[in-house]
Amino acid sequence: MSDCKPLHRATFNRWRDAIFSQFGIIIDCQKTGGYLYYIANPEDIDEDKLKKWMLDSFAVGNIIGENLSLKGRILIDEIPSGRDHLTTILEALKGNRIVNITYHPFNREHSYSFPIEPYCVKLFENRWYVLGRNNRDEIRIYGLDRLEEVELTDTTFKLPKDFDAVEFFATKFGIVIGYDVKPERIIIRANKEHKHYLKTLPLHHSQRLIKDNSVSAYFELFLSPTYDFVMKLLQAGAMIQVVSPGSLRKTIKSWISDMYELYKDD
Repeated sequence: MSDCKPLHRATFNRWRDAIFSQFGIIIDCQKTGGYLYYIANPEDIDEDKLKKWMLDSFAVGNIIGENLSLKGRILIDEIPSGRDHLTTILEALKGNRIVNITYHPFNREHSYSFPIEPYCVKLFENRWYVLGRNNRDEIRIYGLDRLEEVELTDTTFKLPKDFDAVEFFATKFGIVIGYDVKPERIIIRANKEHKHYLKTLPLHHSQRLIKDNSVSAYFELFLSPTYDFVMKLLQAGAMIQVVSPGSLRKTIKSWISDMYELYKDD
């Protein structure tokens, strides 16, 4: 990064302070044995998903930045909601400030405006969402790509002491809250073509391998089987089979039956 030229100490220290400020990474010096620098808190990076995601994004961004001549050969998926309102929402999170939003749901003809107390944000399937308490005292989730306007107010709120964003979503697959859908133990079977995809990119943090052979692999998960989880399973077609519970098998079967009705006359 310095064209193989030695860095001035002041420049190095400035960069080291910036790394700590932006990523929380502590770079210390081992003075004995030739002034060796090392990361003093690697466990913080390993255990913090947000830091790992930031570092991965930063590293990939740098690599792509150095290879812009290949822009026609580097393909990415667009995140439609990240640029417009995320900055305002994050500003509100930092100060626990209420925001007035104008929201246009996909299933409504017109948009409507109301205040929310933003609790956290979540990235899922290339879309950003904000979880918050609205003016009807409901904790709901809103897609940032459906926000037409966001106004930061000077009114503050108290975040509930018992609220933990990680814990709130711990037994959820994506962003469907599904208060009426209880978490349960789910067993799925993946065929030999698809089991490697599940091993390298689990469907959920609770996923664990319970059996593997040359034909298939069985995985256990603990979550609420909301409709977004059902849709995820159906994306794999016949490569994934729900073994249990029976209620989820019936749900999958019903969806497949509805799909069959759409195509049976062809």
